[in-house]
Amino acid sequence: MNSLMQKHQPIPTSEPWRMLFFLLMAQLLIAFVGRSIGPLGVLIGEDLSLTNSQIGMLPAALFLGQSVAAVPAGMLTDRVGSRKLLVVAALCLGLGFFVMTFLGQFWAVLLFVMLGGIGYGAMHPITNKGIIYWFSVKKRGTAMGIKQTGVTAGSALAGLILLPLGAEYGWRPVLLGACILLMVGGFLAYLFYRDPPDQTTATGEHGLGAFYKSMFKMMKNKALMLVSLSAIGLSGAQMCLNTYIVLYAHQKLGISIFLSGILLVISEVSGSLGRIAWGMISDFLFNSNRVIILIIITILTAVSSTTVAFASSASFWMMVPIVVVFGFSVSGFNGIWMNLATEIVPREQSGISSGVSLTFGSLGVVLVPPLFGLLVDQTGSFASGWLLITALMVLVFTMLAYLSFKKEA
Repeated sequence: MNSLMQKHQPIPTSEPWRMLFFLLMAQLLIAFVGRSIGPLGVLIGEDLSLTNSQIGMLPAALFLGQSVAAVPAGMLTDRVGSRKLLVVAALCLGLGFFVMTFLGQFWAVLLFVMLGGIGYGAMHPITNKGIIYWFSVKKRGTAMGIKQTGVTAGSALAGLILLPLGAEYGWRPVLLGACILLMVGGFLAYLFYRDPPDQTTATGEHGLGAFYKSMFKMMKNKALMLVSLSAIGLSGAQMCLNTYIVLYAHQKLGISIFLSGILLVISEVSGSLGRIAWGMISDFLFNSNRVIILIIITILTAVSSTTVAFASSASFWMMVPIVVVFGFSVSGFNGIWMNLATEIVPREQSGISSGVSLTFGSLGVVLVPPLFGLLVDQTGSFASGWLLITALMVLVFTMLAYLSFKKEA
């Protein structure tokens, strides 16, 4: 009886924002550990004597794990809610990377990065579900953008804290400490976060057959597929920026390792601002039209990558404004993407919808960074890698323009 009465009590207006804080903290800590692969890649590469292509395989392994986890995590979130799964995802990533810090063989490191990626990938549909139910459509773009800043803020903090500490004390003990922090944070999120009282759960069949049935039903949604295919290019471009900007600035431009790491921090801080700004622009200036925002982001990303490709002798201060625009665009797209992927379907299917879209988006991160590194290794020039990003943006623009035309028709 008490639980029934609680469900009918009015929710304080501040409650959604309080819950958003815990979702943001969970997302930030997950990214602080998971996305540390980008800034720490240069140190891991030196430790294990890796090529540029192999360094690109580190984030690829993380997002391969994400692609495996995204749809099952989405389905599970639709059924049981977000609260219990917050701690599960934190433990999965934390334990995977914890073990990885004790390994010396490249294949073993890749394996545990991938296993950790399962927890990293699960966190997205888990936190997205909370946003969809706690916030109305008119506030959702802003809320999702704020929540998604946890990804770029976590990555920025990894560059700002873990990279200099790793250079001083070694990447292994520094990353191990970050894993412990993540697992403690996961338990705190479980203690303080609450699922929305009006949240409905998906009903119907359980088991492997129901899993594939639900997934293929989502894949028949043409709009969702166009968004998800576009995310392949955008996600791949974003991870190339995170993975190679430090290497590019240090190896090609001769910028110190510290200032090269600062460029990564600048790009991620810009991305954090972008995730909030793009959400607000979408909500308040474009009447929650997410597609046109993604088109603008794609154009800015193409211009930025082309500029970096030909900036062969730029100084640190010349790179700063370029990296600001680059990060603001390509590292700022995720909130809009998640909004679009979840708003295409009914709310009770938002978990699996974001999971399916994440699975496709993960392909970009699995395939593009190693291809970027391979092009650099084969040509001896970073320009070929950055121009690859430009070419991908042309394809993404074409798909999004078609989607916008179909929506208007």
